[in-house]
Amino acid sequence: MNLFLKLLGLIRFSHTLFALPFAILGGAMALRLNLHENPEYCPRMVEWVGILLCMVFARSAAMGFNRWADRDWDAQNPRTANRHLPAGLLTARSVLYFVAVCSAGFIVSTFLFLPNRIPLLVSVPVLLFLFCYSYAKRLTVAAHFWLGGALMLAPLAAWVVIRPVLSPIPLPPVLLAFAVLFWTAGFDLIYATQDTEFDGRAGLFSVPGRYGNKTAFRLSAVCHSISVLCLAAVPYVYELFGLVFELGVVAAALILAAEHWIAVPRAGKPVDLLRVNVAFFQMNIFVSIGLLIAGLFDLFM
Repeated sequence: MNLFLKLLGLIRFSHTLFALPFAILGGAMALRLNLHENPEYCPRMVEWVGILLCMVFARSAAMGFNRWADRDWDAQNPRTANRHLPAGLLTARSVLYFVAVCSAGFIVSTFLFLPNRIPLLVSVPVLLFLFCYSYAKRLTVAAHFWLGGALMLAPLAAWVVIRPVLSPIPLPPVLLAFAVLFWTAGFDLIYATQDTEFDGRAGLFSVPGRYGNKTAFRLSAVCHSISVLCLAAVPYVYELFGLVFELGVVAAALILAAEHWIAVPRAGKPVDLLRVNVAFFQMNIFVSIGLLIAGLFDLFM
């Protein structure tokens, strides 16, 4: 039990709430469209169990691999030196075993979607894409967008599970996915301002480390503006959304504005790590869960 709790702490299991609501929303949009087109359509509960298992296993594998890959950098960074691997609370081998188990769990869970073979066929490429993110910050300042690309897979994958129709390209989940991409990149840019000095010294390719906090905050605001525009466009290509979802988008925009008001330091003052963490976690949980609640209410109530 102690090892299990340490592993949950290692992967920050509570952060699963960032992507999971969008996976549920993407699947719910596909389900409601199926019911709209065919009132006799019968949902399969096993598909929803599979979506939940895949989300948990994929994120756990990716986060565990990230902690393993970054263990040497984390040990050098005062902010992260007390994480499980640098602090010696877990061994590198045990974390790799955990990653392997979660990866296997993710692949096996895709069998729940049969006869839909698409999730099984893309399971390994998806894992490789998630793992490669851990090395992106060593190569490109686009690492923030790579993370966004990882989370944008959640609504797309859930849609394909419930509605395995890829031609023509379905615009509703694509717009939702791009909203998630820019939303994620935006809050990751804010989060990265905690390590501006370390990233600069270490030669890592974060936007704050390369171009400074001011650029990072400005780019974050642009990303969140694009995200809101993508969300606002969803009802125009998905007629089953109405007023409630639109109000949810307005609320999300206000929350993101508040996030920037909280996180961006006042003139002449340094970045406040406590304010950044509040903006990063609490505000973005409100965004994802709030949009899920508004979307489900609009679709089914």
